[in-house]
Amino acid sequence: MKRVLVSAFVVFLVVGTVWQANAAPLFPTISFGVTEATEPQEVELSLQVLFLLTILSLAPSILIMMTSFTRVVIVLSFVRNALATQQIPPNQVLIGLALFMTFFIMAPTWQTINEQALQPYLAGQLDAETALAQAMVPIREFMFKQTREKDLELFVSMARTTRPTTIDDVATTTLIPAFIISELKTAFQLGFMIFIPFMVIDMIVASTLMSMGMLMLPPVMISLPFKILLFVLVDGWHLVIESVLRSFV
Repeated sequence: MKRVLVSAFVVFLVVGTVWQANAAPLFPTISFGVTEATEPQEVELSLQVLFLLTILSLAPSILIMMTSFTRVVIVLSFVRNALATQQIPPNQVLIGLALFMTFFIMAPTWQTINEQALQPYLAGQLDAETALAQAMVPIREFMFKQTREKDLELFVSMARTTRPTTIDDVATTTLIPAFIISELKTAFQLGFMIFIPFMVIDMIVASTLMSMGMLMLPPVMISLPFKILLFVLVDGWHLVIESVLRSFV
């Protein structure tokens, strides 16, 4: 193996030396330009590229605001704050876990989008506008299922438009903010339930330290090991993830 590598290296040096002796080095250039479209197909292609770039630029916002990511990442942040472990787990771990949980929760919805919108569009059976409309149907169904009627009523009344008679009449621009505040409320409800046992531990430790006259010792320093121990003994991550997943059922 070593002989083969040495032989290849020698050949490379010889070829490079001969090439440098006989020809000047060439450096490629990259140029971009905008030319006038002369055919309708060229205009259509340009619009498709522009549409694709727009979708890619909005992908992070779509992932955050129109999926389960908001609820999941807020609940995980509540867990870390309740434990008072500062940056443990780090933000990268929490966001990564929230993303994979989002992929898991949204998998049925995205599978429907792939079957009803993406694949027909790639096969040429649907145009871009129809494919986008077909893709929004499963997403709207998911958001309607997780949106509270009270929150939806708020934005419908503030829109000052014709009152919708069916869910199909509700505009997507009205549904999205209602879905977001519903997700925030649900996430805070779950976060409150997570805080209760850890708050009890903090109160017990603080009362014990005060009764012992140890006023200068921070209660958080003493309660932190007990909170971590409790969280591990009850298999806290399993319970938290299970609660989040069941909240979408």
